[in-house]
Amino acid sequence: MAPSLFENVIKWVRAGYPEGVPATEFPPLLALLTPVLSEAEVTDVILSLALEHGAETPATPERIREAIQAVTEQAPSEEETRQVAARLAAAGWPLTDHVTIAD
Repeated sequence: MAPSLFENVIKWVRAGYPEGVPATEFPPLLALLTPVLSEAEVTDVILSLALEHGAETPATPERIREAIQAVTEQAPSEEETRQVAARLAAAGWPLTDHVTIAD
């Protein structure tokens, strides 16, 4: 059975951020994930990653929804998004001009 989209996203983020995603890179990461995943899927990805790395501040669905809303209200800079995209691309993230994820 082929890996699911969720499993692929987790794999790419783990490979790109083996020590965990720094707080400063969460907004660009969310900006890259929100066009291709539903809010529930983004929440699941972030919760899964936070649990793996023992986040100091507990990640809750409510906090993640707030972070998603903050990203959609004020997008990260193009440079921040490029930096995160480059890290994920190095881990095998199949980026295109329209930022898509292939199963």
